Amino acid sequence: MTHSPLLIAQLTDTHLFSNGNQEMLGCRTNQSFRAVIARISMTCQPQPDVLLLTGDLSQDETVESYLYLRSLIDPLQIPTYWIPGNHDQGLADMEQVLNSAFISPAKQFNQGEWNFILLNTMMIGKVQGRLSDVELTRLEQQLQRHQQPTIAVLHHPPLPVGATCMDRIRLENSDELFEVIDRFPHVKLVLFGHIHHAFEQLRRSVRYVGTPSTCVQLKPKSEVFTLDDRPPGFRLLWLYPDGQYETEVRRVATLAAPAKPIATV
Repeated sequence: MTHSPLLIAQLTDTHLFSNGNQEMLGCRTNQSFRAVIARISMTCQPQPDVLLLTGDLSQDETVESYLYLRSLIDPLQIPTYWIPGNHDQGLADMEQVLNSAFISPAKQFNQGEWNFILLNTMMIGKVQGRLSDVELTRLEQQLQRHQQPTIAVLHHPPLPVGATCMDRIRLENSDELFEVIDRFPHVKLVLFGHIHHAFEQLRRSVRYVGTPSTCVQLKPKSEVFTLDDRPPGFRLLWLYPDGQYETEVRRVATLAAPAKPIATV
């Protein structure tokens, strides 16, 4: 791996509010997101080539929460792409606000030697996810059209992550996703959020990767929703032209939240 890689930063499950003093499960999510952005800005040298925002961007689903998100992302001047999560039911507001000089609503793009396909798994009024026939067809068409190394990006995990509480609300029609991906060997990674903790698993030749939230964390392998005391995090990926990659989670020091059962996220 001698060529300079692309550097991608994934930020997920930000759960932002219109009012920065509001809390989710004891965490001021606007403040924790600001701390993650500062960590990326100060310590990632060079700066990431792309930011991927992988759903549950708002907690109160207000225009103001998305405006706050944009106010922190735009100054970075990094190309940014996003998908909705189950907490992002106001898709029309997202498409209007998260569309600026540096934030794109596009759901497919090429960067360097890599292809990125962003998929919408959000169902109206549901916590679990599903890929529509339209999205599955689009995925197949994009994979046929672009033969270079590819990352598929979605909010809901398509694999069981070993936590009963999250496996009940993952992607409903994973088999249909696998049926498409298994036919295209240039798919290297499937990237997701939703689970609020780190996860990696190799299925056939594709690595499925989940990323911690920028706010509260959940204990892995929990029967019920239980807060973890790990701090907020994000994921970095180094993508090489030959299809190889490296990835790691980085975290931001903050006050730990008490572990206790919580409501569905």
